[in-house]
Amino acid sequence: MRTAARRLLLPTGLGLAFVAQAVGALLPSVPLLIAATAAGLAADLALHRWQGGMAAALGKLQATVSVRQVVRDLLLVTALLRIEEQDYEERYLALVCGLLVFYALHFACQAVATAVRRSRTLPLVTRNIDASALRLSAAPPALVMRRAGLRLLTFGLPSSVGLLATAVTGSGRWAAAGIALSAAFAAVANGVLLVRLLPGRRPVAPEEALEWFEAWLAEYQPTVGMYFSGGTSSAYQANMWLEPLARLEGRPIIVLRERFMVKKIASTDIPIVCLPKVADLMRLEHSTLKMLIHPSNSGKTSQVLRIPTIKHAFVNHGESDKLSSCNPYAKAYDEVWVAGPAARERYALADVGVDDKDVREIGRPQLDVIQPYAGAPTGPYTTVLYAPTWEGWDGNPGNTSVVEAGENIVRALLADPGVRLLYKPHPLTGSVDPRAGAANVRIQQMIRAASAKRAAEHAGDRPGPAAAQELARRTAELDRLTTSSFRDSADDTERMMLQSVPEPGRAAAVTAATAAWEAAYWASFPAWEHLIVTDARPNVYACFNVADILISDVSSVISDYLASEKPYAVANTSGLSEQDFRDAFPTVRAGAVLSPDAAGIPALLESVRRPEKDTYAEARAELKLHLLGPSDPPSVVRFNDAARALSTAAEAHREGMAVRALAVIPKQRETGSELENDSELENEHVTG
Repeated sequence: MRTAARRLLLPTGLGLAFVAQAVGALLPSVPLLIAATAAGLAADLALHRWQGGMAAALGKLQATVSVRQVVRDLLLVTALLRIEEQDYEERYLALVCGLLVFYALHFACQAVATAVRRSRTLPLVTRNIDASALRLSAAPPALVMRRAGLRLLTFGLPSSVGLLATAVTGSGRWAAAGIALSAAFAAVANGVLLVRLLPGRRPVAPEEALEWFEAWLAEYQPTVGMYFSGGTSSAYQANMWLEPLARLEGRPIIVLRERFMVKKIASTDIPIVCLPKVADLMRLEHSTLKMLIHPSNSGKTSQVLRIPTIKHAFVNHGESDKLSSCNPYAKAYDEVWVAGPAARERYALADVGVDDKDVREIGRPQLDVIQPYAGAPTGPYTTVLYAPTWEGWDGNPGNTSVVEAGENIVRALLADPGVRLLYKPHPLTGSVDPRAGAANVRIQQMIRAASAKRAAEHAGDRPGPAAAQELARRTAELDRLTTSSFRDSADDTERMMLQSVPEPGRAAAVTAATAAWEAAYWASFPAWEHLIVTDARPNVYACFNVADILISDVSSVISDYLASEKPYAVANTSGLSEQDFRDAFPTVRAGAVLSPDAAGIPALLESVRRPEKDTYAEARAELKLHLLGPSDPPSVVRFNDAARALSTAAEAHREGMAVRALAVIPKQRETGSELENDSELENEHVTG
């Protein structure tokens, strides 16, 4: 309720300012006019600065910023006419004409900005590629290019001040000077944009850009790649495959479909190209690209599957016992790559049309960074990682434990003085079910309160300033290697120019810097402090390495965590009995099962601290083999072997297509002389 009231505060203030300005103009009252005009301008500027969504909503009601500024200026002119005791319409006619010129220049600027924006919107977006041949350049300032409402308010400020000054002094020179200054600003903005439309100042035409792309493909000759399409919060699904893709034999490439996704992909040296249009995507058909991996399904996936010269493998972004891990869409791919035998069995049981011969076990190449189990915790604290998944799209209460069990689990963990809790919720928590979002907020409040209480008990027992300085230094170094700084006004074209071919050796430097950052991060906190981890760094694998036990839901987090063979527990909020829950979800069989009331937390912690009470150690080793496959050969090797085999199949398919194409090409027609020679030979044969 309070949030809604705060959102309506600025629009309400803006409306009241217009009412007060109208009253001040009609009375007339100069003090009221000045106060109301100043308040209205301030509210409008604040609206564009902090409540862009509300400004857009007003625009849908036809109360656009242009309309608001016109009304504001007309009220000022009306006030001037009311203030004068005699008929001075002709005196102010020039001022009205000046305002009309200013608005004409403003709308012209908007039209030119649209033309410039279209000329800078190329049919593709690249990263890690030298695209200087496309005549890339920095974007014009945002004020003249993209922020039309803010531009009108800013450029119109001199005219408003001038009109108010005339109302106070009675001299029309102030209004004339203010309007002239506003018109001059608008004229300069037009000039800045018009220069960008000159042939030598704008990027190449769309067809030229696509021809350049085909030439780049011919030069780079990509062989393997990753295709990804999704929403703003789904980039993590692609990011987890960046490092395995970079280690494949051949020349990798990443193909995206949404322009915004180019910025969402994490740091990598792999060339990235975004092709929003299907027709442009089809140009990959004639490239050297042989195979693509797909971390997720999307509506646009079917478009790239139409390219017959490329083989496609579905790798998924994680494996779990959920039905989403056996989506019927998987049968559209040439192969389905899974971690181990469990996923193969899962597809067979699901009976969704995926042939067993098309399923290939490759392990999970991302899990090489996970450290193995080293025994019970040796320090005074047991580090528990609670990493629940999100609520999913189907409304199944068993998807996430956050709603029904999350607070009970956290409360029981915080009650143990020897527990250090790491809470890492799924990024999509609360995106479908508001109850999950609310529970997530309450859980974080509980953890912060417990941390504050512990901090009071351990006053002064924290790492010194050197630890914080080391973390800041490592963060700056990692940011320098993995992020690019852009101006607020930077568009895709400017980012393409700045994100060209990466420096040699950057990938190795990023790996080393990441390891150093993680070490500095954990060292910057005392061993007793509870942590809420919601940022991209540290990732969940880094949390695995410092945890003594994981508590999660039925999700791919369990499968990945099993690479360490450390103890784990799964929350059962499905409504099934424990035995039925274990039978329904094989990933649960090597871990403890927690009921929604979290009554089993004390016994769970005891089994971690005293390994002789850990009854699942042998089962975890067996389940790891079942879920992730053998450790020899390593998953990285199996992943590369699978890519090589699928690339070979693509080559054979291309050769077969070429042979079949030759068979249907008609032979060249015989010339007249050849026909005469053939007739003579035939006659000789007959007469002979």
